[in-house]
Amino acid sequence: MDNKGLLAELLDLAEQIGIEVRQVHLGGEGGSLCRLRGKWVLFVDAGADMADQVAVAAEALAGRRELDDCYIKPQVRELLEQAGK
Repeated sequence: MDNKGLLAELLDLAEQIGIEVRQVHLGGEGGSLCRLRGKWVLFVDAGADMADQVAVAAEALAGRRELDDCYIKPQVRELLEQAGK
């Protein structure tokens, strides 16, 4: 699976567990998961390199217990495990 496919899978997982995803231009600096007005929001920098966007999303989701009940493709699960280390 290429980076575009990985990113799509990760963002879909985030939304499945109730994290709002915002893809915005942040000057190529990456993005982050934060709590905004009591709600989890994942900001992904649309201007960043695709590999950086994947890394930000994977780090944000790594280790989240809400994912235990979700089907995760093996390649995405491996990425999440690596990001959690």
